[in-house]
Amino acid sequence: MRDLTNDIFLKVQKRMEIAKEIGEIKSNRCIDVTDQNAEDDIRKSVMSLSKDIGLDSRFASRLLNVLLAASVKVQEIQQNDGKQTHLSIFNKAKQLEAIGKKIIHMEVGEPDFRAPPAVRNALIDAYDYGHYHYTETVGISKLRQSIANDVGFGVADYNILVTPGARFGVFAAIVALVRPEEEVISIEPAWPAYRECADFVGARFRSLRTNLENAWTPSVKELECMINENTKMIVINYPNNPTGKILDEKILGKIHQIAKDNNIYLLSDEVYSSYIFTRFQSILEYEYDRNIMISSFSKRFAMTGFRIGYIVATKDIIDKVKNIQALAVTSVSETIQYCALAALKDSGVDNTQLIKRRLELIMTIFHRLSIPYMKPEGSFYVFPKIGAGSNRKDLSLVEKLLQSGVAVAPGSAFGNQYHNFIRISACQPEALLAEGMERFERIWSSQ
Repeated sequence: MRDLTNDIFLKVQKRMEIAKEIGEIKSNRCIDVTDQNAEDDIRKSVMSLSKDIGLDSRFASRLLNVLLAASVKVQEIQQNDGKQTHLSIFNKAKQLEAIGKKIIHMEVGEPDFRAPPAVRNALIDAYDYGHYHYTETVGISKLRQSIANDVGFGVADYNILVTPGARFGVFAAIVALVRPEEEVISIEPAWPAYRECADFVGARFRSLRTNLENAWTPSVKELECMINENTKMIVINYPNNPTGKILDEKILGKIHQIAKDNNIYLLSDEVYSSYIFTRFQSILEYEYDRNIMISSFSKRFAMTGFRIGYIVATKDIIDKVKNIQALAVTSVSETIQYCALAALKDSGVDNTQLIKRRLELIMTIFHRLSIPYMKPEGSFYVFPKIGAGSNRKDLSLVEKLLQSGVAVAPGSAFGNQYHNFIRISACQPEALLAEGMERFERIWSSQ
């Protein structure tokens, strides 16, 4: 038994060496690390062999996932060398500001407008009313009921978990519901937190990639082919960060049906649903006991620093995710919960048209320069294509812009195949955006 085990490990080591060699070739040629066709071929072969020899198929599939994940990891190390994200660019920009350089921030999705006045009053009142104590882990009853009323679709207060930001909601949901070697599928380009959370729990992250040429529309057929017995969750994010894409009803309905047919959790990040310029459907419009909708107060009410969001799901899911939150943070600050309650009561907040005007200002420059992009259908981002082929153009352009006082996000932060894109955020006053785009045009034209 010992010799057989040692032999297995020697073969695993040989496999890793080959994977590293393949990774070097892919890195030099700017080829994506993940080869879906090759993986499908290996999986079919392994499943066929398992059936022939009487090996439990679920065990075989999970063991294969360990090997595939290890191969991807060793290849990603090479391709991620020097990788930047929107947050790393933001930190660089802050360092430049600390030494006196003026930076126009177009890299982060942080609204520049103020939170509603009612939030200010709630902050002032918090001390007098004693709103600074522990609360239930799920959140104060008044806030959960107010969120339920705001969401609609027959949602009750017991379907709500108040979280310290939508990011923690995503994290807690994945930690609570996904086990190591199980799989999380996300549609890319995508906010990197989905991949990071899956990596944290030891789950295998798989991406369904979309492209500008097809207007960022995911292939339902390809998604169906990706599903296997280890797939535990599909993550969608619409309006999309970074593309501004909104799924049409037909595609969303098919994705929902795939999740339902395979008993898979469907997590829908809808934090940008307050900024929509066309028809948008929430996942809550579809009845399914494994739907998970996540949103926050950060974008709609410009409350990014308050760190408050929420999850909408069945009571069974809420109870599971609640245990993770109780373990990690006990509950969201009571003061902040009352601020969120005040924001919801101030229902007149709507900055959609303001963001739309800003996006149009940005797109005017791209149109003039003949830079390809898709007109955003929601959110407050534009995701233009600034290169072609195997050129990794995003990091060099991002660095040049940063040195000129303009911070933007590299496309490769949202998926390994998007190194010829950048993301620009419309979260600055129009005068600053105009100045930033003027500098962009100057640098672009000088290349």
